[in-house]
Amino acid sequence: MTDAQDLTKQKTKLFHDVFDNVIPERVPINVSLHTNVIAGYAGVHGGEALWNPDLLTDAALELGERIPTDVSIFGGSILNPSPYQALGANSMKISTAGLMQHPNHVGLLPEDYDAFIENAYDCVIERVLPRNYTGLDFREDPARALFTLAQGIYAKDRIMAKSRGVSAKVRAVYGGYAPEPGTRTGVYAPLDILTDSLRSLSGMSMDIRRMPDKVEAAVESLYAWNYLAGIPPKINGRSFTFFPLHLATYMKVHDFERLWWPTFIRQSVDYAALGHRTNCFCEHDWSHLLDYLLELPAGSLIQFEKGDPQTIKDKLGKRHIITGAFPLGILRTCTKQECIDKTKEFLDIMMPGGNFIFQFDKNALTIGDIDLDNLAAVCETVYEYGRYSNAGEKAGVGFNKDDYTSSDVPPLESKYYRTWEQYLELNPLTPESAKAEVMEIENMTMKFVYSLCQ
Repeated sequence: MTDAQDLTKQKTKLFHDVFDNVIPERVPINVSLHTNVIAGYAGVHGGEALWNPDLLTDAALELGERIPTDVSIFGGSILNPSPYQALGANSMKISTAGLMQHPNHVGLLPEDYDAFIENAYDCVIERVLPRNYTGLDFREDPARALFTLAQGIYAKDRIMAKSRGVSAKVRAVYGGYAPEPGTRTGVYAPLDILTDSLRSLSGMSMDIRRMPDKVEAAVESLYAWNYLAGIPPKINGRSFTFFPLHLATYMKVHDFERLWWPTFIRQSVDYAALGHRTNCFCEHDWSHLLDYLLELPAGSLIQFEKGDPQTIKDKLGKRHIITGAFPLGILRTCTKQECIDKTKEFLDIMMPGGNFIFQFDKNALTIGDIDLDNLAAVCETVYEYGRYSNAGEKAGVGFNKDDYTSSDVPPLESKYYRTWEQYLELNPLTPESAKAEVMEIENMTMKFVYSLCQ
């Protein structure tokens, strides 16, 4: 076994111990840098790097030597121009600075609500995609839409493979934890996906005031698709679906309780009943909503952007795995010694009892967001100071799928989604052993369509 393989084994065990309800040898460090940050370090324009992440390999290896972390320092980018430009996206553009940005674009109009409530998947394909993507007007130009869809899927797979390749090269030198392939995916809370590039924040805020009944019905109509889109190919007890939580903190509590929370907690519990877990990023300040997070299945992985660390730890630390909440901003505003001192203070709060992974409150967008010497000092402090004297002991409440019962999730019904039974009607000689492969391909397309609603 090489040194890098041995390091990977050690670093992986840190994360697995936390996921398995065990106090690890030391606090896992989940610190990586976005493509644009490493591009800034390398002197490569962000737009160039998003198309060609291989250009950043040498810079990522340099940073891997400089910044102690338990994952690849190259974090890549979820949003890349190649698939969006292939599709003719109106809802996602690259800026002159090389950053991917959401224009203020609305794909779902108020008069579309009835069609969305009737069938969310059909409505998105027929009404939203042609507005959000100039190449996906299946009725006006079906041949072009067919080619465009294929190009978009291929472009996304290709750029993600390039990014994974750079991350793998860094881990091959320094070791690092990476989730088992097929065990991670990401979707939005149902009301969040209805908000972002479908109705927009301003549009949804207006809808909640003017027609909450239709919003509620639309979220319910969306549930089967949202649920299916968030299930990864492999579930193993350490598998997670990531939810970036957007709208909740901007809502009145009574609207949150009616329109946002019910479908999110339902989806989390439905996944738990499968043996699958929730990983959510609580954007903005969830301080007034912490009691709701207690209702999530035990062992959920929750990242915080804002909030008092002691309150978060006291409230949730025995039931959930806590990460985030450490301010990225201090890397620019504090001295090296101040960063070290603040890191130790933070660890003193978060370490007791385990259930903790070190991560910043947000990701840096550009190299100007951080001071690399301070970043190194913070990570070195976590590595040295964040060691447990009681490693191996039980940590809080463990995750157990038998504690949860699934709701009655309806199947996804759509003229654009083919079930196994429908496939067999067309191909009656197909063996049962082919079902998993057939449905994986069907679901890959469905999930790609879902991704176009971001």
